[in-house]
Amino acid sequence: MSKTLSLHHIVFCTRNRAATIPATSKRDLFAYIHGIIKAKGCRLHRINGMEDHDHMLVDIDPTISMADLVKTIKQSSSYWIKQHPDFRIFDGWARGYYAFSLSRKEFNKCMNYIINQEKHHSGVAFTEGTKELANANGVDWHPQDWI
Repeated sequence: MSKTLSLHHIVFCTRNRAATIPATSKRDLFAYIHGIIKAKGCRLHRINGMEDHDHMLVDIDPTISMADLVKTIKQSSSYWIKQHPDFRIFDGWARGYYAFSLSRKEFNKCMNYIINQEKHHSGVAFTEGTKELANANGVDWHPQDWI
């Protein structure tokens, strides 16, 4: 039997970075996303976010591509969100996303970053935070990815 470890930090936001994920309901959304990830044979280590974006630390099964996983998460969760009255103003996810591969050494640092989203974003706006993440991981930041 094959054994793999394919850790990824995945970030995506709401359309136009609108604050459409109520803090009081985000745990329900995260539980739903966890179910999607598990159904795809992947393992969610941590999920958290703010009113306008989500961060996930996922070990991706080698039989699924990153693009397919993110597409499924966005499509399924968008449908689910639109069925729930707590998310009345949700207008969909932005078209882009960021996904960074991690080594096992970076696991705890990423976990803590995701756990502490509220604290992190009390001083850093989403745009600046994603620019920092992109630059730190050698990925170009494109504002059109977040509309």
